[in-house]
Amino acid sequence: MADVLILVGSENDKPRIEPAFDVLAQAGVSYEFRVSSAHRQPDQTSQLVRNARASGFRVVIAGAGLSAALPGFAASLTDLPVIGVPFAVGALNGLDALLATSQTPSGVPVATVGIDNVKNAALLAIRILKA
Repeated sequence: MADVLILVGSENDKPRIEPAFDVLAQAGVSYEFRVSSAHRQPDQTSQLVRNARASGFRVVIAGAGLSAALPGFAASLTDLPVIGVPFAVGALNGLDALLATSQTPSGVPVATVGIDNVKNAALLAIRILKA
């Protein structure tokens, strides 16, 4: 069983999130990487996140660009800590994703790191796991 579930909405996002793999591996933290979109596969993504705790995950890292729905969507479906990583894509180079990731509704917390700062997301996950 892996400790951290790493989610992105598109296979194109994999290179953006990969630096987190190295940080977690160097710390000896197990992770599972999955591509599942809040927009294109909402049922699949919902099931994955709803079952995350039962699957042994303890933290979720969700990376997204543009509307950046994935982190908030994930946080609405689990009581696990969710760390959102806004990606620098689109006309606003990630500013829209940063705002969307950090401005989730009350009761749907997402810990948000800086644009493309996947290493900090991994480091935060490690700290959460050590707490």
